[in-house]
Amino acid sequence: MKLKKDEKAYMVERVKEYFELEQGEVLGDLAAEQWVHRLAEDMGPFFYNKGVDDARQMVEQKVMNVDEDLRSLERPAGKPTRR
Repeated sequence: MKLKKDEKAYMVERVKEYFELEQGEVLGDLAAEQWVHRLAEDMGPFFYNKGVDDARQMVEQKVMNVDEDLRSLERPAGKPTRR
């Protein structure tokens, strides 16, 4: 997974902050970068797949709405009825 430099820097800082505040440990940049890399490799696919699933559901809903809109434009057709 390729991250932009500023995105990676942000994640590294959050990891360092977490370890310091929650674990009482001070992590260096290299160790925090390794954590970010490992988390991205191991857990990234789960988040990616969730995003794909959310997008699929949104597209399905949009298609259903378009189908309903198109059906509402249909006009009755068939044999004329005698009065």
